Amino acid sequence: MDKRRHIIAPALLSLLLIASLVWGYNQNQSRINYETALENTYQRLFFDIKKHVENVQVNLSKALVASSKEQNVVLFSQIMNEAFFAKEKLSQMPITHAETAKTEKFLTQTADYASYLIKKHMQGEDITQDQRETLNSLQSNSQAFNQELSKLHDSLMDSNFTLGAMSNQQKKNVEEGNNQVFQTSLVTMDKQMGKMPELIYDGPFSDQIVNKKAIGLPKNDVSLNDAQKAAQDFFGRDRVKGIEAFEEGEHINEARLPAYTFHLYPNSQSKDLAVYMGVSRKGGKVVWMENPRPVSNAKLSIKNAEEKALKYLKEKGFENMEANYSLKYNGSILFNFANTQDDITIYPDLIKVKVALDTGEIVGFNASAYYMNNQERNITSPHLTEEEARAKIKTNFNIDSARLAIIPSGANEVLCYEFKGKYNKSDFIVYINALDGREEQILQIIKDENGTLTF
Repeated sequence: MDKRRHIIAPALLSLLLIASLVWGYNQNQSRINYETALENTYQRLFFDIKKHVENVQVNLSKALVASSKEQNVVLFSQIMNEAFFAKEKLSQMPITHAETAKTEKFLTQTADYASYLIKKHMQGEDITQDQRETLNSLQSNSQAFNQELSKLHDSLMDSNFTLGAMSNQQKKNVEEGNNQVFQTSLVTMDKQMGKMPELIYDGPFSDQIVNKKAIGLPKNDVSLNDAQKAAQDFFGRDRVKGIEAFEEGEHINEARLPAYTFHLYPNSQSKDLAVYMGVSRKGGKVVWMENPRPVSNAKLSIKNAEEKALKYLKEKGFENMEANYSLKYNGSILFNFANTQDDITIYPDLIKVKVALDTGEIVGFNASAYYMNNQERNITSPHLTEEEARAKIKTNFNIDSARLAIIPSGANEVLCYEFKGKYNKSDFIVYINALDGREEQILQIIKDENGTLTF
């Protein structure tokens, strides 16, 4: 018996050793195969980005030569798609947003400007000299973008740098010098894209919109101490056992809506569940608040939650607000409230309120859009009657309701007739310009058990 044990034991150990070696070899091969596949994916993304940008450049050049609106609509559509594809694939690369922010902005604005020109052509307008100069600028920048991409490609090839290595933070065998080549090239490329002049046009990504400052705030500057008091008053002093400011970042004053930021520690919650709050540096208004506490046993109805949200807004000094759309998730429901004036809904003045469905507590508040846009408005009387505006709508669109509303349109606001109704059993909203009868926007309403959204 002892002899058999002496024979079997070494044999088993040998088998285990062989098995572990085979397993280790297979694991290593799997890792190599994974890294190869990852590298191939990033290489393909890189070349796709380069190809999309080349197509943007070529089509911009063609648009500068083309003379017909029909040809330009086709070219601008291709420019819009190629720029969006380039940005989408750039976002999948193993790099941070900070390294490509200006490049992403260029691609976004190029796509949006092409969409803007398509709309102008569809309205029968020709390209103006200013627009042609803007297209020239975009074409020059896309050409510079292509040149920088080529330089980056050559640098990577010369240094044998693998893009896949950038995505693995645990990988230690990437040479620091090679990594520096990649980072330096990215920074250089992004700086080059940042040299583009401001792009001013009537679109959501125009520089006058992106760089817009809040117009709905008082003009006085407030101190950190005053902002801290405002945060406590807003949340309720008797509910707060502690408050502390936290780092806002060195570029806070360059933000569209600069704010002091705080952690508030409610009496009813553990310290690791702080409430986050931002108070504007101009005027000391609470811009946003988020309470991340868990919600259990959701029992409140949507109607009751809406009533609590509306009461909360009135208590905070926001009168004449109406709920429009909502979304239920994680035991809470988020409402969009729009301001009203003279029975006209003003959508740019938007406030979001989140209600916990267990107790009805307000656990989220965001008035950024409201403070960015709210102002005294001298609303022009409609030039069209409601009946005249109705006549502009597709005949088999069954209208359920109609009212006046102000909607954002690029850098401007537009007074419209808002028609809600059904087409092919689906719910839609059609906005007809109340001054000139132009169809400004169409939204589809999606309703389900989680709320109501528009697309």
